[in-house]
Amino acid sequence: MDSIIPEAIAQYVEQHSSPVPELLQQLREETYSALDAPHMQVGRVEGALLKLLVQLSGARRVLEVGTFSGYSALSMASGLPDDGRLTTCDIDPVATAVAQRYFDRSPHGSKIELRLGPAIDTIRAMAEAGERVDLLFLDADKESYLDYYEAALPMLPSGGLVVADNTLWSGRVLDPKSASDHAIVRFNARVAADERVEHVLLSVRDGVMLARKR
Repeated sequence: MDSIIPEAIAQYVEQHSSPVPELLQQLREETYSALDAPHMQVGRVEGALLKLLVQLSGARRVLEVGTFSGYSALSMASGLPDDGRLTTCDIDPVATAVAQRYFDRSPHGSKIELRLGPAIDTIRAMAEAGERVDLLFLDADKESYLDYYEAALPMLPSGGLVVADNTLWSGRVLDPKSASDHAIVRFNARVAADERVEHVLLSVRDGVMLARKR
């Protein structure tokens, strides 16, 4: 992932954000040493933001689409109350095996349920079962963002929060060429036109779209 802010500014931001717990630092180091595409892991600042969003929104149920090695799930779980619950979805058995090991080591890991399989199937099954979520975090295959959004938004109450990662896509939203480029452009346009939500697009790391359901 190409940086969209100068490196010196990125370092300054990190220096003035909450420190990373030791377990998350160990997870980051293993991710970068052992897994393919380690840049898919959320950064330190975004992890801190996700925890704060969970706390500020008062969320008790979180749905994450895109587990990877578990950094974002652990960040959000640490912001949940003791009886909170986070369901995280992914199709990668290698990366999620790393995630589960760290969930098992964390005092917050008992709040996390990992579901391996196509996320759209998990979302639809949860919706059919009448499950509700207070916060939805999207960080998976970009071509399916709109499908995930449309399937999960009805599960959120008024005031529920959608958080979508990579919504500036290294600046390629300004000159889209690939399928994933165009998918992010379509997703952003859909959220911007959706009267069901209030929204703001933040230039945090690779872009974060926040949408609050009316």
